[in-house]
Amino acid sequence: MADLIRAMEEAGAILRGHFVLSSGRHSDVYFEKFRVLEQPTLLSEVCSEIASRFADSGAEIVAGPTTGGILIAFEVARQMGLRALYIEREEGKRVLRRGARIAPGAKVLVVDDVLTTGLSVREVLEVLQGAGADVVGVGVLVDRSECPQDFGVPLYAAARVEAKSYAPDEVPDWLAEVPIREPGSRNL
Repeated sequence: MADLIRAMEEAGAILRGHFVLSSGRHSDVYFEKFRVLEQPTLLSEVCSEIASRFADSGAEIVAGPTTGGILIAFEVARQMGLRALYIEREEGKRVLRRGARIAPGAKVLVVDDVLTTGLSVREVLEVLQGAGADVVGVGVLVDRSECPQDFGVPLYAAARVEAKSYAPDEVPDWLAEVPIREPGSRNL
């Protein structure tokens, strides 16, 4: 994991400063997933960690949310020899689109890029469970959550980055003095 974190830092994927996250919370650490997603060799290496961890899970499909989760789902599915499925947004809600279907009882591995609050993963789980899928696990590139997330299935992170976040009215003075950057896409 240390080598993987170092490779992500060298790629410019782990940033330090003052960031407003897509959740609206403030942090001094940000994971810029696109610095990993734009490098196929690095992405493949990170995804192989997830694919290896869930090789014996019985997964039949790998599903991920738009945007970053699509590339991760594709690569993990490719490495596992499985079908990839993409959970998209429509009118602000995650849904299966473009005629995508899941057979009831299909075993699905959920993947995503960065785990902070778990909202994207929970949205994907809701869609899959609503379609009758049997979720066998969750794999993420980076877990930056402050407290352990429980999705009711095994969770694996290729890398864990310690990062504290603060509500807008709880930003400490030392962080408030740093100019704010607002990366991310949830609010676009």
